[in-house]
Amino acid sequence: MAESASSHRIPRRAHFVFGLRPEPEPLHLVHYLAIASCRAVVQPDEVHLHFHHEPSGPYWELLAPYVVPHRVDPVREVSDFKYPDPFVAHYRYAHHADFVRLDVLAEYGGLYADMDTLFVAPIPEALWHEPFVIGREADVADPTTGRPRPALSNAVLMASPDSRFLRAWRAEIGPTLDGSWAAHSCFLADDLARRLPDDVHVEPTRTFHAFEPTPAGLARLLEANVRDLKGVVALHLAAHLWWEAERRDFSLVHAGLITEDWVRGAPVTYAVAARPFLPEGIPSTKA
Repeated sequence: MAESASSHRIPRRAHFVFGLRPEPEPLHLVHYLAIASCRAVVQPDEVHLHFHHEPSGPYWELLAPYVVPHRVDPVREVSDFKYPDPFVAHYRYAHHADFVRLDVLAEYGGLYADMDTLFVAPIPEALWHEPFVIGREADVADPTTGRPRPALSNAVLMASPDSRFLRAWRAEIGPTLDGSWAAHSCFLADDLARRLPDDVHVEPTRTFHAFEPTPAGLARLLEANVRDLKGVVALHLAAHLWWEAERRDFSLVHAGLITEDWVRGAPVTYAVAARPFLPEGIPSTKA
């Protein structure tokens, strides 16, 4: 007899967070592919989308019947924070999502993934039996010292609802928010993993973050064609670094270029990996 979902420490449900920008926005193809690839490759029992502003557009119309919608509010700790750096303040919506994902996992448990993620291989079975799973990413520059320091990424997380690591992170994330990009997320997560090693499983960088968020790493993902994805479960696009057409410091690619035609024809790592999940091939959720 197949093992039931209830026997897993981490529930087989997937969560995504969207719509925390100040204004509503349509669901982009990249966002559609994140959920479509999760449904096809991970095959969760349920997919939940948590949003403040409900998405719109044809890709949302395609996905809406297959997801459980939840409306969430902006997080007061983030809304009330006075950002000293206007550049980081522009990405305040992402910090709201940093808090929301922890609250969602604490309530429901399961898998969380950013909307700029693409799943390319099933999650190893053993990870569903861990109390909390997080992936290591490339070292991140500490704005205080200017030197790189170890970091864990919150772009893909797995948690049981009663995770001690999750409770500790949620308790400390507010006081650690300092207006930088990473102090309350990847730096705090790394500190907690060292403090609570028995309560977290840290996956190596290749599993979820094989392409580092640097111009060279993004070029390998969006402009070159890397064929060897052995050991890679998900591609994280670090889209905030290149999404807007006006921002060219990390990549010449921007969101406006990523269309269905581009995914079908571009000989680049992300397009080739995303091709099977284009809308005409959307699978139905398993029973």
